[in-house]
Amino acid sequence: MLASLFGKKGKSLLGVDISSSSVKVLELSHTDAGYRVEAYASEALPADAIVEQNIHNDEEVGEAIKRALAKSRSKAKKAALAVAGSSVITKVINMNAGLNDAEMDLQIRAEADQYIPYPLEEVSLDWEIQGVLANNDSVVEVLLAACRSDTVERRKDAVEYADLEASIVDIEAYCTERAFGLISGQLEGDANDTVAIVDVGATMTTLSVLHEGSSIYTREQLFGGNQLTDDIMRRYGLTPQEAHLARNGEGLPDDYEQELLDPFRNAVVQQISRSLQFFFSSSQHNEVSSIVLAGGTASLPGLAERVTEEMGVPALVANPFKDMSLSSRVNAKLLAGDAPALLVACGLAMRGVC
Repeated sequence: MLASLFGKKGKSLLGVDISSSSVKVLELSHTDAGYRVEAYASEALPADAIVEQNIHNDEEVGEAIKRALAKSRSKAKKAALAVAGSSVITKVINMNAGLNDAEMDLQIRAEADQYIPYPLEEVSLDWEIQGVLANNDSVVEVLLAACRSDTVERRKDAVEYADLEASIVDIEAYCTERAFGLISGQLEGDANDTVAIVDVGATMTTLSVLHEGSSIYTREQLFGGNQLTDDIMRRYGLTPQEAHLARNGEGLPDDYEQELLDPFRNAVVQQISRSLQFFFSSSQHNEVSSIVLAGGTASLPGLAERVTEEMGVPALVANPFKDMSLSSRVNAKLLAGDAPALLVACGLAMRGVC
């Protein structure tokens, strides 16, 4: 099984987001007023720990999770983690509505080789009934998800290295979709319109398009904030850590914005425009009503304003915690600064909130 991809919610579940540059752990609870952040921490990863979105060094990632867990002071023992959409094959198939779960599972696994281009013994898979077929109530639509077992197991091993039980493995796009419900009310337009969520990470930019709140398109491309960090390092002779901390312009020479930041903002706009053109050309849609900027690069000074100006679409920097209360264990300033990069972690943590 794909580690209960479509499993039930459970209490005290820690969302563990393993990205290319850091590990983020987040725990949420539910109160009468809504969600509450119980614990949060982030820990940087060595440059070689994740290679092309796959764990290259289990121990280094496990150690980072262990340090983040200690910093967060969370008491959760069960974890939810995610794999990138590019690592997963999803397919909606039609099944006889009269089958019980055991019969359906047996038939899906017997027929899975029609949809999965890998030997089944190398694959973890799960499925969930989406609903009855619109014009035939004797047939149900079933979402099948499959991922190479090695990809799942290496993530589980890293989490278990930190003495956590990996109880759920999700898909990043579904986590983003789930977390979108927390920011949809912040949009200028109707949240049921077609909305683009652009997650600009350290090395990868992911475009997720939602229509009426559901994910309809995902595309990943190699581009991220490390490009700006590398430019700062080369131009001003800084270490990687110094360059990353200085990206908002503090402590850098006066020419930084004109020479480096402004061209990078333009490059982000070009990447968004190119990704959206791919989406438009492959779908019935030809516009989006809003752009949500996520990822560690989203909060760069002036980026949202530049995207709005150049794309002609209102852009918003994601903050899923805007209306949440915080535990005394949570550093409010740190959480606010990292908020745009926490959509996946938030979507994972929401799996544990009843």
